[in-house]
Parts: sequence; structure tokens; C-alpha cells
Amino acid sequence: MAPPSFSCACAAMAAPGAEMEVAAATGPEELVCARGRNRKAVLCQRCGSRVLLPGAAIFARRELFLPSMKKKTALVASSDPDGDVLQDHWLVDDMFSFENVGFTKDVGNIKFLICADCEIGPIGWHCLDDKKSFYVALDRVSHE
Repeated sequence: MAPPSFSCACAAMAAPGAEMEVAAATGPEELVCARGRNRKAVLCQRCGSRVLLPGAAIFARRELFLPSMKKKTALVASSDPDGDVLQDHWLVDDMFSFENVGFTKDVGNIKFLICADCEIGPIGWHCLDDKKSFYVALDRVSHE
């Protein structure tokens, strides 16, 4: 599957047919509590900086395309990036719930989430049309 163009709307950035599903307690048991929230702190894989405190996010399944992990400058400069369609995410509804996260410049109407300390990313995805949905991909972070 070819990555979608960044000039598309938010729905086009999601994988075709992808609907958001808040999956209470159906994620990886060691990471998701009975209330569907993150049991452990969420950390940057590269530098170990804390991104989210335990209990700050809800496990959600939604297929989203994220470009390959790069420094912020390379991520924004790339017009046709390689990447992955990822399904398991932490859903955060308030940007102030993050301990340490940065955002790329707008790429269409998307901002990618990056580690604010080492600027590696994207670790997540945010559509500017939806002010209350910030996704952090489980495959792009570590847990402690």
C-alpha cells in the first residue's frame, strides 16, 4: 500500500476503512489496565524521556500511517516518506496531558508528534480538524 499524500484530509491519512475503536482493556494486558488506560509510563525509545504518565491515555485501535522514524527536520522535508500503517495507539484527549512531546510543522492538516527532547519521530499523529485526539503509536514508544 502506498503512503497517502500529505495534502489529503485527515480521513485520508488514516488507512482506508479505518474507524477509531476505543478498545477498553483489549490491548496488551501488561500495558492496559481494566479501565483501558496505560498502566505504565510511556517513554521515548531513543532517549528515555517521559512522554505520558501512567493512566494519562486510553488504548485505541485505529489504522494510521506514520512516516519512518527520523529527526524532525528530515520528517518535515520529506515529500513522499516511507512509513508504516500502525494500529495500536494511546489516545490522549488533551495536549496538556503530555509530559514531553513536540509537534512538527503542519503537514497538510496533520501534525506529527515527536519527542521534545531528542526530536525523533513521529511517535504519533494529530489531525488539526480534531482538537481532542492525539494518537501515540505503541510501536514507536517504550513503557516503564
